[in-house]
Amino acid sequence: MGRGDIKTKKGKIFAGSFGKTRPAKSNATAKPATAKKAAAKK
Repeated sequence: MGRGDIKTKKGKIFAGSFGKTRPAKSNATAKPATAKKAAAKK
């Protein structure tokens, strides 16, 4: 359960791969973060 374990999120980040544990792009998490940044700028 570390950087060498590809089944974990940390392992996938270290290996540079994507999958169920580490999705390549997820609109659900990207949109609220963008909305917060836009609200902060205004």
